[in-house]
Amino acid sequence: MFRVEFHCHSGFSKDSLTRPRDLVDTCRRKRIDRVIVTDHNTIAGARAARALDPELVIVGEEIMTTRGEILAAFVSEEVLLGLSPQETIRRLKDQGAFISVSHPFDRWRAGGWREDDLLEILPQVDAIEVYNSRCINPRFNREAREFAERHFIAGTVGSDAHAAFELGRSLMLLEPFEGPEGLRKVIRAGIPQVRWSPPWFHITSRYAALHQKVTGGLDIT
Repeated sequence: MFRVEFHCHSGFSKDSLTRPRDLVDTCRRKRIDRVIVTDHNTIAGARAARALDPELVIVGEEIMTTRGEILAAFVSEEVLLGLSPQETIRRLKDQGAFISVSHPFDRWRAGGWREDDLLEILPQVDAIEVYNSRCINPRFNREAREFAERHFIAGTVGSDAHAAFELGRSLMLLEPFEGPEGLRKVIRAGIPQVRWSPPWFHITSRYAALHQKVTGGLDIT
């Protein structure tokens, strides 16, 4: 079985200081078999990490739409933020990406979703995130899981790691797969292994955002 991290960030996100090298090294140390690097509105960090370990790293992106955030894997071309969910999904489908939805019921984040907006895109996505370690209120994850069960949609889980020590807090065990179509075939049989991240974890991303704002960005060398 593959141990898969579906949701994490490198220093190419404005709220992380994790260098691609540190991300790759930490995943290797924690015996994570596949990691989908999902920086905010960019694939530059994922590409940098993949250059270090093409077998381990899958290029992904977390994209802010006009309604909420989309979480994609096997992204070959960056998708701009600020598009409608429908246009974002169309651009992802054009490149064959695996499409999920980030923390759909987390009403304490800008990237959360209203249920009517989520229902509108549901037929066009492969999965929704049913557990996010960084959801402060456990109810948000429970609502996502119940929604997925009610609408027969596959679920993903993720650490939403913004610091290297968070990597692997929530993983999914999956049969070995290749490419987005392979992932679609095995996702429903995935076995989640999840751990909640306490609120103080958010201090790392707030500090990182402030640090990047003051210094003008992360030196990844």
